[in-house]
Amino acid sequence: MSTQLATLFVDDESLPWEQVAEGVKRKIMTYDTNLMMVKVAFETGGIGAAHSHYHTQMSYVASGAFSITIADEIRVVRAGDAYYIPPNIWHGAVCEEAGVLVDVFTPMREDFVNQ
Repeated sequence: MSTQLATLFVDDESLPWEQVAEGVKRKIMTYDTNLMMVKVAFETGGIGAAHSHYHTQMSYVASGAFSITIADEIRVVRAGDAYYIPPNIWHGAVCEEAGVLVDVFTPMREDFVNQ
């Protein structure tokens, strides 16, 4: 598991990937108690299973295309797009074209580092 407690600069290549589901891996880029940034790489067809959490989340589509469900709305987002997920809202992702999401959470996701 990758844990990169807040540093001023983060060397992406030095951080390991963690397999979280078939076709989905992540790396924790950096965090403190208030904020966390996580890079999530998907293969085409990879699924971010529907779930909810008390954290506020914003995500940036660095590459690829994803079908994102937030509450009862589904949209396809592509490189350069972003989306916002309020606390406790059901959401999930299906990768339509291999790519990377950059997720930001507040507060940080303790469950990601305490596994």
